[in-house]
Amino acid sequence: MENILEEIKTQFRGMPLFELLIMAALGLALMLFGYRVKKLAFFIIWFLIGYNLMMFLMPVINNMVPQIAGSELYQILLPIAGGLLLALLGFSIEKVCLAGICFFLVMMITVQYFGTSIPTLAIGAIIGVVAGAAATTLMKPAIIIATALAGAYALTVALLNIFPVLDEQILYFPLIGAFALLGTIFQFATTKKVS
Repeated sequence: MENILEEIKTQFRGMPLFELLIMAALGLALMLFGYRVKKLAFFIIWFLIGYNLMMFLMPVINNMVPQIAGSELYQILLPIAGGLLLALLGFSIEKVCLAGICFFLVMMITVQYFGTSIPTLAIGAIIGVVAGAAATTLMKPAIIIATALAGAYALTVALLNIFPVLDEQILYFPLIGAFALLGTIFQFATTKKVS
């Protein structure tokens, strides 16, 4: 678990402060108002997924194309471009978007906490498909929980990098859990009459 948290911290350590602040603000908005602004929430979630995927792929891209590795502009723009590309895709189709969000959240958790072996990925994919299918049948609760969880993750990662004095070994999971619970309760309380 220590290696996983250090990997997450290292992945975002090089981000400029303004990007971390934007990530924290988007995470907070997503966590508290995800259902009210579904389309925007889907856009933000898909942007965060695309951005994170590109951050994971940057070492591979840097090894394959040395010109990109040497350019600070590419190091900043490629993750943003990956985020925007997935965000535009996810913005368009609500049910597919929700199923995809659930699937990718399960796969991100699988990769980060259980590894990348083939059996582990297969089990994660099966759970992700089941979660996605369940989410499409229970749209409102699934959107609220998915947006609260995704926002909690983004907010937690941003805060741990903005304030490096915070001990991620102790605070990572409690912060995600507390933020997700707070966001879920807040959204259910404020969207009783919203369909």
